[in-house]
Amino acid sequence: MKVALAQINTTIGDFAGNAEKILTAYRRGQSLGLDLVVCPELAIPGYPPRDLLLKPGFVEGNLRGLETIAAATGQTGLLVGFAGRNDRLPGRETTNSVALLHQGRIIDVRHKTLLPTYDVFDEDRYFEPAESNSPVDFQGIRLGLTICEDVWNDEDFWRERRYRPNPAAELIRAGAQFLINVSASPWHLGKNRTRLAMLASLARKSRCPLAYCNLVGGNDELVFDGESLAFNADGQLLAQGHKFAEDFCVLDLKSSSVIEARSSSDEERLYEALVLGLKDYLWKCGFRKAIIGLSGGIDSALVACLAAAALGPENVHGISLPSQFSSQGSLDDARQLAVNLGIRYDVIPIQEAFVTVKRELSTVFAGRAEDVTEENIQARLRAVMLMALSNKFGALVLTTGNKSEMAVGYCTLYGDMCGGLAVISDVPKTMVFRLSRWINRDRRIIPESSLTKPPSAELRPNQTDQDTLPPYDVLDAILDLYVVQMKSPAEITAAGFEPSMVQGVIRLINHSEYKRRQAAPGLKVTTKAFGVGRRIPIAQRFRET
Repeated sequence: MKVALAQINTTIGDFAGNAEKILTAYRRGQSLGLDLVVCPELAIPGYPPRDLLLKPGFVEGNLRGLETIAAATGQTGLLVGFAGRNDRLPGRETTNSVALLHQGRIIDVRHKTLLPTYDVFDEDRYFEPAESNSPVDFQGIRLGLTICEDVWNDEDFWRERRYRPNPAAELIRAGAQFLINVSASPWHLGKNRTRLAMLASLARKSRCPLAYCNLVGGNDELVFDGESLAFNADGQLLAQGHKFAEDFCVLDLKSSSVIEARSSSDEERLYEALVLGLKDYLWKCGFRKAIIGLSGGIDSALVACLAAAALGPENVHGISLPSQFSSQGSLDDARQLAVNLGIRYDVIPIQEAFVTVKRELSTVFAGRAEDVTEENIQARLRAVMLMALSNKFGALVLTTGNKSEMAVGYCTLYGDMCGGLAVISDVPKTMVFRLSRWINRDRRIIPESSLTKPPSAELRPNQTDQDTLPPYDVLDAILDLYVVQMKSPAEITAAGFEPSMVQGVIRLINHSEYKRRQAAPGLKVTTKAFGVGRRIPIAQRFRET
């Protein structure tokens, strides 16, 4: 059997656009004389559709798309993901399904068995799971059709499993000769390595060739990396799609040669994920240009680099917004970065506006010393300027706060948190430095002083982040243990961290939940991001000691 894995970039609700991408891939497969073209999970409606699935018109639109695509098929088969109707009520009204299309009609349909309800997933809210699955006969081969999570539960690979059934193993026992998985699997650091090992293990254990077709692109906070894979019955790699780009991978189960898996650094993958997620978020939301407040620091420099790569330098506008506390060095660094990137750069001082606001508040504030209030006024004045530019020119403001700052609330509501996309809100500060140095690997794009000077918000004289925060390598280690690994304070202290520091950091994390709830959506690139995959109540009194 000759098969193509068509990893395409779909947009949620764009039934016509998604159908055209599917049919373009299908026609390519037809022209090559292939037996089967495979497209990703929920390729017709886009993934994840979330509560749009509760709208009857949305489901009907995707079903009409399925009929249109089916009518266009000929001798080459097509596997495509769609949202089906559950006709076995009571239960949820829809199914996460894959259809086998051939010669103008739908010849078979299978439904997803394992519906993830952890982290960013909430599929049990919408879909009715399959009660059973059996192989599909096509072109003389018994195909075992699975959808994403259905292959992520093998007892011989995972120490702990979320589900009792193992759909892939059940299909093998039922006589499947070729396992195919259509997937929309969001990327995070390290996931590509886990996935490669897991699928190779499953093919080898099952003594059955396996093909995995993954979605690519950014949809809201999720980034999908593509990198579709195919293995022979020995678990050896036969095909590997491009990472973070659309691709069309062709394999012949009889004659394809074994290949070596391509690898790349975490920094390269993170860079490509952020660029793709940023680009798709803006384009799919109808924006073509971005505005960034350039402080001269490392965070805004990194976001500017990502934006220039995603949108083109001509579509990025950097703005410096100095006050009396802004150093000349920071202004010089911001200007040099803009020159290096080739982006537009302007300076709009906020000092006069700051003086005016303080004067207007002087009567009400009489007798009170200046404190964080005045610092926040500066941050919010900068937001006023950036949003004015956004409104006037139709460009989206990108916020520049990193994960470490978001975790402990080292950010200002309606100030530096103001914007439409928090590009690096899931990138810890230590990784910000690593990624920035990677960007500078061939030539100096980010000024060296941005990388070496002590990080500072520059909202008061001689301020540095470490006035109030632990060193970032220590802070990020504690954040990983507490936020990502869900360790208790006692376990974190036992790992070698000073108890009062641990309690202080945890207190800041817990007290900053209300800020994060109001933050712009951010791109998820780690196993646990601040966003839809982490649901902590704001009004609560649980405290670990």
